Amino acid sequence: MAGLARRIAWNLRHRWRRVFALCVLGAGVAAPLLTNLWWTLPLAWFFGLFIALPVLHTLTKPVPEENVDEPKRATGDPALDALRERYANGEIDEREFERKLDRLLETEDVETVSDPGDDDVADRVRDGIRREVERIRE
Repeated sequence: MAGLARRIAWNLRHRWRRVFALCVLGAGVAAPLLTNLWWTLPLAWFFGLFIALPVLHTLTKPVPEENVDEPKRATGDPALDALRERYANGEIDEREFERKLDRLLETEDVETVSDPGDDDVADRVRDGIRREVERIRE
């Protein structure tokens, strides 16, 4: 029974728009039966689906967590991003960039390489980083 209650709670939390729309449809069908006025059906449906639902959706929409001022990391690796940024700012020259990049690639986990016999993985990563750095410099 706890599984059913948990599933209902999850559906209400994540699929509340569908539940709300079904309730509006039910209220629209029940309205003329309770009031004996035929025009309450389209009125309930209109206000429920075209006014209340969009307003509630807008009010309950989650706020994005990312900070607009903070730039997104291109690779997700802070050491590689810092190296790229130093090279783009001109703090280190190309030779030192290559040397530090080789050192970073040597210390990279073996799990990140899909095929251990593939020798050009480092070259592909290096070329991709070089293209990104050139794009940043422009």
